[in-house]
Amino acid sequence: MKYSNPFHYLINSNILLTFSFLLTSITCIGQDVDLNQAIAKYRKGELIVQAKPGSTVTVEQKRHEFWFGCSVPNSLAGGMSPENLKKFKEKFLENFNAAVPENALKWISMEPQKGKVNYAVVDSILTWAEKNNLPVRGHNIFWGHKKYIQPWQMEMNDADLKQALQQRAESIAKRYKGRFVEYDLNNEILDENYYETRLGPDITKLMAQWVLNADPAAKIYLNEHDMLIPEYPAGNRLATMMALVRSCLKQGIPLAGIGIQGHSHTTTFDRQALKRGLDSVAKFNLPIRITEFNMPGRGYPINEKRDPLPASEDGSRAKEMVDFMKICFAHPAVESILFWGFWEGANWIPASSLYRRDWSPTPAADAYRNLVFNEWWTKVSGKIGDKGTFSTPAFYGKYLVTVDGISKEVDLLKKQGKAVVDFRK
Repeated sequence: MKYSNPFHYLINSNILLTFSFLLTSITCIGQDVDLNQAIAKYRKGELIVQAKPGSTVTVEQKRHEFWFGCSVPNSLAGGMSPENLKKFKEKFLENFNAAVPENALKWISMEPQKGKVNYAVVDSILTWAEKNNLPVRGHNIFWGHKKYIQPWQMEMNDADLKQALQQRAESIAKRYKGRFVEYDLNNEILDENYYETRLGPDITKLMAQWVLNADPAAKIYLNEHDMLIPEYPAGNRLATMMALVRSCLKQGIPLAGIGIQGHSHTTTFDRQALKRGLDSVAKFNLPIRITEFNMPGRGYPINEKRDPLPASEDGSRAKEMVDFMKICFAHPAVESILFWGFWEGANWIPASSLYRRDWSPTPAADAYRNLVFNEWWTKVSGKIGDKGTFSTPAFYGKYLVTVDGISKEVDLLKKQGKAVVDFRK
């Protein structure tokens, strides 16, 4: 179309831009509505209070059942200044309800020299977590990437290496029986599986059997990256992951769940790719944990320069993080979001920190807390009805219910869907 008057072009261009903006806004609003509806459906149950009619009741959430967790660095057991250690523990407990050792449990960290096993750091992290009622993931028993395998293992013949693997699996499972909720069995085997190359395709199944021999209740997880925020072509890595899960299940490896890393490679992510990835992996009917979450993942892979994130991008980073968390929290198969560092002074990717080195909160920290402890938090008051009940939808978790000054704790669990607390007795 030709315009005899240039102002006509400007007017029509502005109309197109305005329409495009409105269409984008409407789409975003629609997505938020869908996510909020899914969150209400999958993350809330019914909490019923029974008491004398007319009594005043307050329902106050104390903890989420869903894991909002974070990694714990080795420096928790020594290496931080007393001031930072105190602050680290304080902020961790304020923000998170689950933990995972970042490096302490890795074989290369525990036994750099053959026969000299250091349990002290793992023990220290577990003791602190248990004291504060934090469930802990075991990351990881094995890591089949050559650069994370001690030279002394590679020098062994096949029979001795196999025996060393069995001793490692059984010793960890026996020592920490009942203390780790689950284990990443052999980390990131889609990247490289040295042990399979050396010892054959049955080694992963044997690893699982050795763990279960020592702790029959142990739960075995896979843990892989780039399924949801792909570094590789979008379909390829996800398809490879799906094939890996199918192979493990076909072999009879008793997978309890699937860990999907949330490392981002940029300052944004593809919303639809994330949703498609979760939907695909959920077809196995296994719990999904979002592990190792960073937003953004600037500086990943680890051999690239880690530039500080400009302050001007703090707001957009917070929004990206919130959008990612909403999509995951809205998905029924997802059971956790585990950050991979939260303080700039002890974070593999400092740009993704919630708290700066001086412990001042970033906009992402404020957004995170608003989401987890405000938008996704239940606190209501009311009166017991004429039939002696008060009912409210509530996020799954632990509650303190108070009726006329008398308080009781109750757990509202997803597997049950509702909880009843009786004050009539």
